[in-house]
Amino acid sequence: MGKLSGKVAWITGAGTGIGLAGAKALAQSGATVVMSGRREDVLAPEAAQIRAGAGKAEVAVLDVADSAAVARVAEGILARHGRIDILVNSAGVNTTNRFWKNQTAEGWREVVGINLDGTFYTTQAVLSAMRARGDGVIINVSSWAGVFHPRLTGPAYNGSKHAVTAMTETINMEEGVNGIRACTICPAEVATPILDRRPVPPSAEQRAKMLQPQDLGDVIRYVAELPPHACINQLIISPTLNRIYIENL
Repeated sequence: MGKLSGKVAWITGAGTGIGLAGAKALAQSGATVVMSGRREDVLAPEAAQIRAGAGKAEVAVLDVADSAAVARVAEGILARHGRIDILVNSAGVNTTNRFWKNQTAEGWREVVGINLDGTFYTTQAVLSAMRARGDGVIINVSSWAGVFHPRLTGPAYNGSKHAVTAMTETINMEEGVNGIRACTICPAEVATPILDRRPVPPSAEQRAKMLQPQDLGDVIRYVAELPPHACINQLIISPTLNRIYIENL
């Protein structure tokens, strides 16, 4: 029996990277995890692997930029389980053409639609049920670019992640009185597939020195397992060898 036994956790971006690591860690702690992402062929085998390890995992295919679809998935989870105790917003994207010289309106809308709008839609979809229970944990994966201003990530990503960081704290402002806690996790470089969309993707040697998805999974689990009276508002984490400090990326 893990600390999260009996809890239901909904994780977006759960097919790969930080979202997948978070889903695995929460399932290991006893939570039933509902894994959302855009590709069932990616999600289904990962959920099966969690179940093979005696965890509880479901798949709910979702594009978080679609507000109506988000509402339907949330309603489905609540109909099946009667609760959503933990929401992890890990769906995120950036474009290769990400600087003012080549950023397009279409690329801007994709990044903001997933990183910011999607986080708003899922949060809005769970708050009512959390209020009714007087308890809930919302964990939003922002970025180093949601606190600082790295050049590498570009205006759409930086803007969306700063907005996620600010928006998350308003949840604590308004909903703490209802027993709801929100945390923004702001990692520097993590070795996830999003790195492949950089103009110059880092090498395997460079990725090996970055934070790994499991590191963030452990952080997500730690935040979710805290007692109801404790809230980590924001957590900034970086690799010990933080290339943002020493290189012109």
